Amino acid sequence: MFGGSFDPVHRGHLAVAHQAVLQLALDQVLFVPARVQPLKTQGPSAGPEHRVAMLRAAIDGESAFVVDLRELARPAPSYTVDTLRELKLERPRDQLFLILGADAAWDLPRWHEASDVERLATLAVVRRPGAPVPPLPASTVTLALEPVDVSATAVRDATERGEVIDQLVPKAVAEYIAVHRLYR
Repeated sequence: MFGGSFDPVHRGHLAVAHQAVLQLALDQVLFVPARVQPLKTQGPSAGPEHRVAMLRAAIDGESAFVVDLRELARPAPSYTVDTLRELKLERPRDQLFLILGADAAWDLPRWHEASDVERLATLAVVRRPGAPVPPLPASTVTLALEPVDVSATAVRDATERGEVIDQLVPKAVAEYIAVHRLYR
């Protein structure tokens, strides 16, 4: 499970997902867009329909990648623990991994029912530029990959300034942003 706002999905997200598949021998990566993340001070800039469309465009042709809309179907806020519980019921034999950046891992103690999150899934933490990995349970896996220095905030800011974002997001996402005039 790879949750987040995906506002917008960018090359860093995809690099992480690809490495998770390779390093953890995953069958699937579920991209789970959140309705509202409880620890963020403001909601996503783009509506859920745009974020889902961009995710679908970004992962088109990637057989191991799936967009899972369950958090958008529930009332806000989006709690990871609820999603993990549902996935565990649906896939009782599967080993679940929760993919998250080191910056998000620092906030894990503040998450809703954090101890259950750690019980339901193996944490797969990705180093991010400027964010060391915090102390986590012994079962935590650290994904080894070259950090991709891109963030959704950087993409939104570049778009607002009228800059070309083709190096930050997949071509289909850049085109979607332009056609729908997002982040302007």
